[in-house]
Amino acid sequence: MAERDNNRGGGRGRREEQTPEFADRLVAINRVSKTVKGGKRFGFAALVVVGDQKGRVGFGKGKAKEVPEAIRKATEQAKRQMIRVALKDGRTLHHDMEGRHGAGRVVMRAATAGTGIIAGGPMRAVFEMLGVQDVVSKSIGSSNPYNMIRATVEGLTKEQSPRSVAQRRGKKVADIMPKRDHVDSQSDVAHNATEAEATADA
Repeated sequence: MAERDNNRGGGRGRREEQTPEFADRLVAINRVSKTVKGGKRFGFAALVVVGDQKGRVGFGKGKAKEVPEAIRKATEQAKRQMIRVALKDGRTLHHDMEGRHGAGRVVMRAATAGTGIIAGGPMRAVFEMLGVQDVVSKSIGSSNPYNMIRATVEGLTKEQSPRSVAQRRGKKVADIMPKRDHVDSQSDVAHNATEAEATADA
């Protein structure tokens, strides 16, 4: 019996070790009131973004009469609905994309190393918890943090890595990626043509 209990305890320990550590960011907290017969009842609504900073992110909202309880509920909901996003070199997006939700509309673009996170408050929280280091983004629609985060997450679900595209098409990654020499030769041809036109105009 003692051995069985020890094994159970060891199993729990292994599961706890395998559970990744999540970071969370409180994006917004609102005080809401409800008018009842005896007066007003106040509560709090919290919006939290959770991620492992390695390609997984989620958001959640919670309501309670106290701020800590609202944050706890939002954090638990965020952990339950996390999504995985493939990152290029572990620092940026693979391609440009756009996300929409209601009146919210955001544009996200891949960036070179050293660019940093160029984004507004709610979007910045999503990228930081996701683990993105270089990205250029812009919110074009609603400034409501709920709509901005939903639009950002909706856009991130469209992100596709070259590996996933290659698997879907039954090809190798090298077959769908542009040949570097071919791209360089095309740029050289375009550059020479521009110089020839400039010489002819002169």
